Amino acid sequence: MNDTFKNRVQKRQHLVAEAALQRLQLSQQAEILRKPLALVDNGLNIARYIKHHPILLASSATILTIANKSKAAKWVKRGWLTWQLTKRIINK
Repeated sequence: MNDTFKNRVQKRQHLVAEAALQRLQLSQQAEILRKPLALVDNGLNIARYIKHHPILLASSATILTIANKSKAAKWVKRGWLTWQLTKRIINK
């Protein structure tokens, strides 16, 4: 083999080893973000579910109002505000 070919083979081996190390480092760094991203994903799934089933929000607000009128009114207002904000954010 000539020297140029040997150099290219060595360079390729070095690059393959470096890429393997970078993949390992990336997977370790991604593992740190797995739980926070899962939490965000669950939150988005809940928002999507509520968007497609708004009657659940209305019925839970009604139940809260019947169960405890003084505190429920405040929570109904909060729920309604949250629902309106969520609709605006999702529809943008």
